[in-house]
Amino acid sequence: MRTETGTFRIGPIEISSPAVLAPLAGYSDLVFRRLCRRMGCPYCTTEMMLDRCVSINGKQQVTLVATDRDDHPVAGQLVGNQPDVMAAGARQLCAKGFDVIDLNFACPVNKALRRRRGGYLMSDPILVVEIVQAVVEVGKENDKPVTLKVRQRNKNTDDEGNFFTIAQGAYEAGASAITVHARSVEQKYAGPADWDFLRRVKEHFADWVVIGSGDVLTPESALAMVRETGVDAAAVARGALGNPWFFRQVRDVQAGREPRQPTLAEQAEVMREHFDGAVELYGPRKAPSIMRKWGIRYARMHPHPKQVRMAFVAVKKTDDWRAVLDRYYG
Repeated sequence: MRTETGTFRIGPIEISSPAVLAPLAGYSDLVFRRLCRRMGCPYCTTEMMLDRCVSINGKQQVTLVATDRDDHPVAGQLVGNQPDVMAAGARQLCAKGFDVIDLNFACPVNKALRRRRGGYLMSDPILVVEIVQAVVEVGKENDKPVTLKVRQRNKNTDDEGNFFTIAQGAYEAGASAITVHARSVEQKYAGPADWDFLRRVKEHFADWVVIGSGDVLTPESALAMVRETGVDAAAVARGALGNPWFFRQVRDVQAGREPRQPTLAEQAEVMREHFDGAVELYGPRKAPSIMRKWGIRYARMHPHPKQVRMAFVAVKKTDDWRAVLDRYYG
């Protein structure tokens, strides 16, 4: 429940701002989460992790589950479709030190849907509730809150019955919060999000923490979602990509200030820090290819975005990255 000061709680965890970092596949790794926290983000969720793989010590899984003492509170997000396997994955995340276990029933990508995971399960509310019940039991054993992420419906032509069956079942099972993406699975990210649906969800679950998702692209829109729908917080996704300053800007707007844009020097500093963190997490050979997509995102804030974007597209090694910063950021 959100307080008069704008804070809210997920289980015992108090969160100091109504803008939180959403789980972003391929983006919300430890390195980016640390940057967002430094800019005022109070709560982050990891990339989506397959339930049966979180205990595997392969290189990819090690980077997905990576966290550190400065990365808290943090939710580890699981995706899967079997209650016992999801519960086992949750137990692993508890052992790895995650503060919250989040369950993904919203992912709209074709790979997840073909394998009957993520948003596919919006068509099977009974199974979703069984999964939530199983994971909540693990959460109780380990004193960890459990949350879930869902969408308004599966197909555009569906009614909202499955959503409310899932939400009511999760609420009764003891889930601490629900994140609601106000589009159908079929829509993916196209078209406007239905904020009126968020308002109706919060009215229905007035004493439950509801986090809204969809069309949170600016600091002003994050606060507008909270104000207009009554949700406890807004999950920031695409709006934060290449702009970890988003969370600082939210606090500016809250305080009645114009959101301060980072200077080119500040952008360069953060981008160097981001690159160094990627080298630390992924290694010097893999980091340049991973950071290429980030450079393209950061370029949107530059006075000459197209020119800088094309320069980052050509990055292949560490020296290339540094050369782009030297040339365009001074």
